[in-house]
Parts: sequence; C-alpha cells; structure tokens
Amino acid sequence: MAPKKYGWISLWFLVTAPIILWDASYVLMRPRSMEGGDLRWFWSGFDRYERIDTVYSVKGYHEKAGFAPAAAISNLVETSLNLAYVYTVHLSPNNIAPLFGFAGAGVTLSKTTIWVLQEYFCGRCSSKNIDPAEILKFWIAPNVLWFSFCALIVIRLGTDITQALNRPSSKGRSA
Repeated sequence: MAPKKYGWISLWFLVTAPIILWDASYVLMRPRSMEGGDLRWFWSGFDRYERIDTVYSVKGYHEKAGFAPAAAISNLVETSLNLAYVYTVHLSPNNIAPLFGFAGAGVTLSKTTIWVLQEYFCGRCSSKNIDPAEILKFWIAPNVLWFSFCALIVIRLGTDITQALNRPSSKGRSA
C-alpha cells in the first residue's frame, strides 16, 4: 500500500529545505560567512538577522554561543528527514514515509519551541535592544509560521501513523 500523499506537506518541505540549508550553512561556515568573511556574498541577507538575534552575530560567534551551531546540526537532520519523506512519498513510495515526515516536523517543532523558550527565559538576551517591529517581522512571525506548519504536519502524520497502527493486520489470519 502506498503512503497517503499530502501536497501541502511535500510543498512545505521542498520550499523550506533551501531556506533551512542556507541558514545552517551560514552558521556552520562562520567566520567565513560573516561580515568581513570571504564567503559573505552568499549570506549577505543575514545582516538583519545578525542584528536581531545576536547568536548569529560576530559577538555571538566570539562568545561561543553554542545554540546556533547545535540548531544548525539539527537543521541538517530535520531537512534530511523531510526530504526522505518527499522521496518515499513521491519517488519511491514506501509506507515508512509518514514516519520520516513526522520525525522531521517533530524535530523542527521541538527546536523552534526551545529557541523561543530559551530567548524568553534568558530575558531576551539575544534580542534585547532591537526595534519591536523588526522583532515581530523577522523573529516572531517566522517562528509562528514554522511552529504552526510543523504542528499541523505532526498532527496530520501522527494521526495517519496511529490509524495504521490500530488497523487490524491481515497477516496471520486464516481464510
């Protein structure tokens, strides 16, 4: 039996993969990706994020703020799982697909939640002196979007996995 296809989930995973990989590679290529680095041209869009969230900044890098690199590694894991979902739904159908999508979205959901809670519990230590409109536009809104889509994916695929586990097996039955 082929896995259920959800176009919106596949589209989300395909659209977000390059964004996530761009973000992870920025962090993992520091200091070369930062202002003054020889590869800065590829990550020039990070100027604003370096200002809004100091874990991306030169200061955060020199202070060895570990959350951003840890999240970058997590980004690679979640994106691999997300793309495995797309592959096992569309290119090589396999019933394991929902598990890949569920796990990938679950990692993203957990990481996004931890990122937001870490910022809350440290008293906005990464974004303290930033214009509230910029925080809303470039930090809160993207996190709400990421959280919402991943929560919906976890719920949808979790429901499918639960239904599959509760379905009576045809193996071992006599006719």
